[in-house]
Amino acid sequence: MSRNVIEIDAPIDAVFEVLLDPEAYPHWVVGAKRIRDVDDNWPAPGSSFHHAVGAGPAEVRDATTVREIDPPRRLVLDAKFRPPGAARVELDLEPIAPGRTRVTMIEDSLRGFGFLNSRVAQIVADPLLTARNWWSLRRLKRIVEDRVRAR
Repeated sequence: MSRNVIEIDAPIDAVFEVLLDPEAYPHWVVGAKRIRDVDDNWPAPGSSFHHAVGAGPAEVRDATTVREIDPPRRLVLDAKFRPPGAARVELDLEPIAPGRTRVTMIEDSLRGFGFLNSRVAQIVADPLLTARNWWSLRRLKRIVEDRVRAR
């Protein structure tokens, strides 16, 4: 499991707006390549955006589904990335000052290859996941703050 926190110089609504924009995901989620399609009822619970992940010719097509939404404070997604598995990503937002928001991102594996669910694999994978999500949140911060400045 990975838990990362960042503070963004933007109001909570501006941060949540980016989280609800499927087209923004490839720009802030490390490893996301492109969005292929978005369900008409996005971001209703059960709706998905369909994406490609990977690098170069190693592209995997899958989907991320809204599990829970409580605007503008919480978004829980189930992200699939086959063949290895799926993860639950919780994004909790908290206003901490006027025009400033704390984002907490918790990612936990739902399933994977058997060896990925072992304690030894978690000891190796968790720091990598934490580093990836640290970088992703920094990219999210830049995107949100740039959008706010452009208004």
